[in-house]
Amino acid sequence: MNIHEYQAKAVLKEFGVPVSRGVPVLMAADAEAAAKDLGGPLWVVKSQIHAGGRGKGKFKEASAGDKGGVRLAKSVDEVKTFVQQMLGATLVTVQTGPAGKQVNRLYVEEGSDIDKEFYLSALVDRETSRVSFVVSTEGGVDIEEVAHSAPEKIVTFSVDPATGIMGHHGRTVAKALGLTGDLAKQAQDLVTKLYTAFVAKDMAMLEVNPLIVTRQGKLLCLDAKVAFDDNALYRHPDIAKLRDETEEDPKEIEASKYDLNYVALDGSIGCMVNGAGLAMATMDIIKLYGLAPANFLDVGGSATKEKVTAAFKIITADPKVKGILINIFGGIMKCDIIAEGVVAAVNEVGLKIPLVVRLEGTNVELGKKIIKESGLNVVPADDLDDAAQKIVKAVKDVA
Repeated sequence: MNIHEYQAKAVLKEFGVPVSRGVPVLMAADAEAAAKDLGGPLWVVKSQIHAGGRGKGKFKEASAGDKGGVRLAKSVDEVKTFVQQMLGATLVTVQTGPAGKQVNRLYVEEGSDIDKEFYLSALVDRETSRVSFVVSTEGGVDIEEVAHSAPEKIVTFSVDPATGIMGHHGRTVAKALGLTGDLAKQAQDLVTKLYTAFVAKDMAMLEVNPLIVTRQGKLLCLDAKVAFDDNALYRHPDIAKLRDETEEDPKEIEASKYDLNYVALDGSIGCMVNGAGLAMATMDIIKLYGLAPANFLDVGGSATKEKVTAAFKIITADPKVKGILINIFGGIMKCDIIAEGVVAAVNEVGLKIPLVVRLEGTNVELGKKIIKESGLNVVPADDLDDAAQKIVKAVKDVA
């Protein structure tokens, strides 16, 4: 689960991490009070969307101006103007795609006197099963670009969970960033607090870009991006409350209600599969035969008729879907349960696009019988290769 920058900074502040003072603004009428509370003389007005590249982004509406999604204001009146322009406008960045995202929240932050900018992040390293840090002197830019053009400027290290964060980790960060004296001590303290927050809140990723040194000699997290492990949210009701569903795909939200693993994609063939590996293979073979999947959807090994019905509704609700491929290998999941769910869903929502069904495994003959006797216009398939070819052909024929 992702949260907004201002929420991330509030979480980090609980652990003593140094962040700038700021006030979230959800209504234009609150802009003046926020600016006066911070005091100036320089303010930063930041769009709050779940996407990077906000500063370089462009608003679709001409009325929003052309200064991007992060703007410097030098007066209270300028803060008010920027807030009025940006709230409700659609910001397009490299991560939003051409559709962009509507800005429903802003963060007005006090300006900082920046001397240097760095990059610092922590994430779960799947290869080492540890929390790893990534550090670079190249802050304020895309770390992917740095990794490509100047990999020698990136330092990484992992923290052994048996010992936790230790002094040498902080010294590694200080050395990598060229910090000495009091700034080196601040770096050690910062790394300790970030790691503590990461573990305590079950974070999946924590990115500070940029981490700055002010001209007053202080380390400060000028930006913060945090994502949490969804599977651990039950332990953190305070974090779960921070979820902003307006930033998420409505289909993914609906899928989560039924414990379905669903991710929306850009293709034209909807997929319903049981098992993540089989789902990936299904998506790959659709690509092999010339089209692209519209989603990843794993109904799991113990799906009920209700879950299958919900999954089918979610797939058909996507206007991009021109055909559906159901690929089930019945182990724990029984083919007749899938068949009953499909029949119930089609009878409820109708079927206006091609549907190919491949069933194999437990109760497969019963499953095929249920679909055959339903009278549905369903194309059966013998195996995955056959199923992929049939759905691709059916979609192309309709097009």
